[in-house]
Amino acid sequence: MTITILGIPGSLRRGSVNRRLLAAATRELPADGVHLAVWEELALVPPFDEDAEDGPAPAAVAGLRAAIDAADALLIATPEYNRSVPGQLKNALDWASRPHGDAALTGKPAAVVGASPSPGGAAGAQEQLARVLTAAGATVVGDPLPVPHAFRQFGEDDRLLDHDLRAALAAVLDRLARHVRAGAAA
Repeated sequence: MTITILGIPGSLRRGSVNRRLLAAATRELPADGVHLAVWEELALVPPFDEDAEDGPAPAAVAGLRAAIDAADALLIATPEYNRSVPGQLKNALDWASRPHGDAALTGKPAAVVGASPSPGGAAGAQEQLARVLTAAGATVVGDPLPVPHAFRQFGEDDRLLDHDLRAALAAVLDRLARHVRAGAAA
């Protein structure tokens, strides 16, 4: 069974440590048919507007929903802005939580990771993100993975330098893949 995990970087900045964390994740995937595809369109998602729910979805929103639908699971790498989830990421998840009863996030397995230059490793944002995903109907798998002091954690090849962090990231991905396989077998 091939598994596609959709990686969503929560930062708009091209050189963000959370994009680097998703790059590191590609090196820690289980060897048995698991693929990570990174969704790069976060900046294109317009502000969520309930008045726009009844009409056709804006192109970027339709693309987000299609990418989530096509994936077997999600891996969201969030920074922490003012001890919270970045607004643009939360906005995209609001769009993906609609329409009620038939949303792209409903039942979707998801894991939360995050990197930050702070000693907390974006732990507060990850906790909030897990709550948002759960409220939107996703199934959060496992515990978040904070990567503290992020500017010191990556090699030139974007691989995590710390063996324990690499092992923890591999465990997050393995848990997510096992959850998808268990769901497919049920």
